[in-house]
Amino acid sequence: MSWTSVSSAAAGHANEDHAVVFEQGGLADIVVLDGASSVAQQDYIGSEDGDVAWFVRRFSAAFGRSLAARASQEQAVRSAVDAVRAEFEDRTAGLAVPVHAWPIAAMTWVRIMPLGAASELIVYCLGDCKALLRRTDGSVQDLDPWTNPQEAVVRDAIAALVREGIHDPAVRRERLLPMLRRRREEQNTALPPQSLCLAPAGPFGARRYAARAGQGATLLVMTDGFYRLVDAYGLYTDASLLQACAERGLAPLLAELRAHEQASGGAGLAVKQADDASAVMWQF
Repeated sequence: MSWTSVSSAAAGHANEDHAVVFEQGGLADIVVLDGASSVAQQDYIGSEDGDVAWFVRRFSAAFGRSLAARASQEQAVRSAVDAVRAEFEDRTAGLAVPVHAWPIAAMTWVRIMPLGAASELIVYCLGDCKALLRRTDGSVQDLDPWTNPQEAVVRDAIAALVREGIHDPAVRRERLLPMLRRRREEQNTALPPQSLCLAPAGPFGARRYAARAGQGATLLVMTDGFYRLVDAYGLYTDASLLQACAERGLAPLLAELRAHEQASGGAGLAVKQADDASAVMWQF
C-alpha cells in the first residue's frame, strides 16, 4: 500500500484546504478538510493566513491528538473542535465576532483498517468533499453520493446576475454577500451541524458509510476544488479521473486543473473563479 497527496491554494490567498494522513497501530486515517471562504469583512485572530486557514490547520493538529488518544469517532471530532474553539475564544477575547465570521469547513475522514487480504473503509463526511473508490475490475464507487443543495441555490443566484450583465467575480460576490452571510449563520447554528464548525449545537450530523477495498484498488479523497475536474469543468468522469490519477499521479492532474482555469477564466456559475484544491490517493 502507498499514498500520495497534493494541496494547492487558488491564486491570491492562503490555502484554506488541508489534507493529511495519520498512521498508527496498523490503522490509517485520511482526513481532507476544505475551509469555507470567509464572508466576514476582516480576520479576527490576527493569523497571517486568515481565520479559515488557521481553523483547518489547528483542527487537524488537535484531531491527530484525539486519534492518538484512541477516542471514538464522534469524540475524536468533538474533542478536536472543543480544543480549537477554546483557543479561538482566547484569541478573540473582548472582540465582537459575528456568527457569520465563525470559520467552518467540510471534512471527509476515511479510516482504513486491514482485514486479511482486503481493507475495511469507515467513512465520515461533513460537507462536500469527495471520496471515490476504484476496484480492480474498473468499477467506481462514490463513497458519499451526496449533493450539496446550496450549490444549486448559489448557481441560480449567479445566473440571475449574469442575466443582468454582471460578470465581474468581485462584483458578483459583493451582491451575494447578504445571502452568503445568512447561510453561514445557518451552518454555524444548525442542529444537527452539517459542517465542521466551532460551536456545534449538538452531535454532528455526519454521513457515515462502510466499504471494502481489495488489493489493487485505488481510493481518491479530495476537496471540491480538485473535483472541479469532473463536476464543474467536465474534463473527466469519476472513472476516468481515478484512472488518470492512478496512471499519471496527482500533480499532473492538479496542473491540468490550474491550466484549464487560467485558459477558461474560471468555473462560470461559481462564486470563485478558482478554488483551493487538495487530494489524497491511497493505492491498496
